[in-house]
Amino acid sequence: MDLRVPIPDGPFIDNPNFVHEPNNEDSQSTPRGSTAGDGGAGSPSMEFANSRPGGLSTISGVFAPVALSMFSILLFLRMGFVVGQLGFLMTILQLAMAYAIVMLTVLSLCAISSNGAVEGGGVYYMISRSLGPEFGGAIGVLFFVANVFSCALYISGFTEALMNNIGNGQFPDSPTWRFLYCVLVSLVLLILSLLGSALFAKTALITFMLISICYFTWILSVCFNGHMEVAIPKVNTPAYRVPVNVSDPSQGMVEDFNQNLTANYTGWSFHTLGENMFPNYTMDYTTEKPTDFALMFAIIFSGVTGLMAGANMSGELARPSVSIPRGTVQAVFTTLFAYIATAFLMAATSSRYLLQNDYTVMMDTNFHRIFILIGIFSTTLFSSMSNLIGSSRVLNRLSHDKLFGCLLRPAKIEIGDRNPVVSVVITWICVVLVFLVGAMNKIAKLTSIFFLLSYMGVNVATLALELTSAPNFRPTFKYFSWQTCALGVLATGTMMLVVDASMSALGVVVLMTLIMVLHYQAPSVSSGSISQALIYHQVRKYLLLLDVRKEHVKYWRPQILLLVSRPASACSLLDFVNDLKKSGLYVVGHVRKGDMDSSVPVDPLQQVFPYWLSLIDYLKLKAFVELTMSNNIRHGIQQLMRLSGLGAMKPNTVVIGFHELAPSQVTLQESQLLKDLRFSKIDRAAVVEYFTAGDYMPKELDGNLERLSPVDYVNVLKDVLHMTKNLCVARHFSKLDKEALSRGWNGQKRYIDVWPVDLQKPQETGLGWDNSSLFLLQLACILSMSSRWRSYTKLRVFICVNSLQDMHRRERQLKTVLQTLRIDGESSVVPWDHVVCHYQPANGAASANTTIPSVDLPAAYISAFNDMVKRYSEEAAITLLNLPVPPDNAEDDGDRYLEMVRNLTDALPPTLLVHGVSSVISTAL
Repeated sequence: MDLRVPIPDGPFIDNPNFVHEPNNEDSQSTPRGSTAGDGGAGSPSMEFANSRPGGLSTISGVFAPVALSMFSILLFLRMGFVVGQLGFLMTILQLAMAYAIVMLTVLSLCAISSNGAVEGGGVYYMISRSLGPEFGGAIGVLFFVANVFSCALYISGFTEALMNNIGNGQFPDSPTWRFLYCVLVSLVLLILSLLGSALFAKTALITFMLISICYFTWILSVCFNGHMEVAIPKVNTPAYRVPVNVSDPSQGMVEDFNQNLTANYTGWSFHTLGENMFPNYTMDYTTEKPTDFALMFAIIFSGVTGLMAGANMSGELARPSVSIPRGTVQAVFTTLFAYIATAFLMAATSSRYLLQNDYTVMMDTNFHRIFILIGIFSTTLFSSMSNLIGSSRVLNRLSHDKLFGCLLRPAKIEIGDRNPVVSVVITWICVVLVFLVGAMNKIAKLTSIFFLLSYMGVNVATLALELTSAPNFRPTFKYFSWQTCALGVLATGTMMLVVDASMSALGVVVLMTLIMVLHYQAPSVSSGSISQALIYHQVRKYLLLLDVRKEHVKYWRPQILLLVSRPASACSLLDFVNDLKKSGLYVVGHVRKGDMDSSVPVDPLQQVFPYWLSLIDYLKLKAFVELTMSNNIRHGIQQLMRLSGLGAMKPNTVVIGFHELAPSQVTLQESQLLKDLRFSKIDRAAVVEYFTAGDYMPKELDGNLERLSPVDYVNVLKDVLHMTKNLCVARHFSKLDKEALSRGWNGQKRYIDVWPVDLQKPQETGLGWDNSSLFLLQLACILSMSSRWRSYTKLRVFICVNSLQDMHRRERQLKTVLQTLRIDGESSVVPWDHVVCHYQPANGAASANTTIPSVDLPAAYISAFNDMVKRYSEEAAITLLNLPVPPDNAEDDGDRYLEMVRNLTDALPPTLLVHGVSSVISTAL
């Protein structure tokens, strides 16, 4: 059974939206809106002209919707109130601040939108495809909520204008009735939205022309109207309150609508302009709360937040990558000019009292009120419909991306020309719920917070793409830099605090929560994630700063290369080394016997590499995988030892399993692996089947050439030491059961036993600590510090003495060593004169003070030491021993050496034989 991963032919072009039509058979393109991540039949080809025949133009698809959304009710209903509270100069300042934030965000938006093909979903699509599902999905949710709030804001403004100017007291007016009126208006918008976004977009230009005509009627009125008295509207109840008893103010106030209250409209007057230059904060008569700088900015900013209206129509545009930047910038400058002109004309013609007490001053000073009413109704209806349709498209794309699982599954339902009717209905329900918030100015503050968070996300996205210097980030829009992006992030963050610090903090918490939820719950997508680019950028930078010449023993940590032949029989060892690495480098290396065949189109290691990565992930190892191919396994291992790692992060320790007489039994089972893995495209059953299948493993059981011979194995051990790397040989790790550690040994903790005995120099035992013994002690200490081993095991160090008279002295020495090295462990001194007495070579010419080659160590000596370790370490979870030095002549002595090691470790608990070559412990501060 062939479980290898197929490698697609063709160039590496990762854009499912590219369209190439070499012949008629290939001309069937993916339906609009589908992507490779969505399961569409994406073609790995290119679309050089990102266009949709029959789509909307820049004027009707972007400029008109953005301009209409940015005019909103601020132009006709709130501009007089803003100038009356702020004065002309502060109004210009706040407009400049709001538009600076908007323009910085527009620059970032233009950069992202001009960097490739744009599909439906607007800003969410751009951010999620740039930053990945976690950040993009979180911003998408906030942008959806911001549009819902903005839609409710516009409908509230429409209802206010309707009640104040047409009702004339004929309709019931109370909070409940106003709520019902808002719901009725939203029902009309719902019906229009269900007819499709094409109707909305194609009528945008006509609506823009209509509003322009209404606005110019007011400008003509300003030019020709003279002085007049304008009646204060009855809806301004605070203005009509009079004391119940003039002589006794404590009796309170009562509303007297029989009064005839008016305010001056002076016409052109420099005196009026001078009086309206500076701020004069009073109160908002709809909420009867005092005004301040923050509230007024919230009102201004909420009125100019429609810059995403064109981007929301990305799925219907003919050339979104061109139309979005061009149309958005043109609309921003057009509306800014209109707002400045309006503020100047109002400040120069209307008294401060009129501006502060009549929100409909533009209507009351026009030739005929009907023109402004048409402007108000058209602006608010269009803006609210724009938000309703835009937010529904975001919701629809969120559902297609399956970021929230089955929760948004109904929002995927579409009819006709991909019209997401269910998304529109869900969005409408959310808008109705927002009406419960209350007055329009309250909604304005909430809207400003959520839009600022969304704009911050756009700026962060572009900043991240710019800082990572990704070669494929080449937007055709060039008028931006990382400085403008960073300034946009800073400006939006600052203004969030200015508008409402507590609400801003809550918004950030919601954003972070969404990012964390999506990080663990969102499915894997093929669009990439900016986090990988940022990580790469930072890792490369810091790797260059990590200088191997500046290494110091105080900061030494194990950087381990684990050589694995058959991972199916080494699961316990793989997991053990993961505990041993102590936040260091961990590389799993494997050599496949063979050579590159030019007739084979694909490197065979590329086919198996995904299975190794999935195995590492399913075993929950923090390790890298290095695979190589060589005609000689020993030469392949040399390649791994020389080339694994990068820069100063290269292995300093090599761990290898012991060369048994027969290959170890398979221990890999599906139950050992994690049940679910988000980013793995290979399920755990396939991983287990691959590594245990007949075409992978039994070759070694049948004695194929991939199994190292005893001579090559010993030579590999010598190669490790020759390259000045620490060596660890692992045996019996199939016995290691980490789950059993928690159960203990008869209810007690298990032991990590350390035997720092140099069998080739028994006379030095306990008198000195060479690098190998200290390395042995360091590894045991590191293991005892890892989380699971620390909780369920204790470190125990054995020192062997030749006589009972030395026991107390050696024990004190051992405790002093452990204390000096700051190692928390038990000390144990055992006599081994019954072992040393066998330390005689076969010719009997040596004494206990003679160093004997490892292959010449007497069998009785090795057997006696093995018996002693078994007796004292019976309760040990793992035993660490010094590894006898491999022989110089592996061809002649290789088999004898392996037999000696086999006898040394026979029937022991899981054993790690260690030989250190460098200093790893420091006692200095």
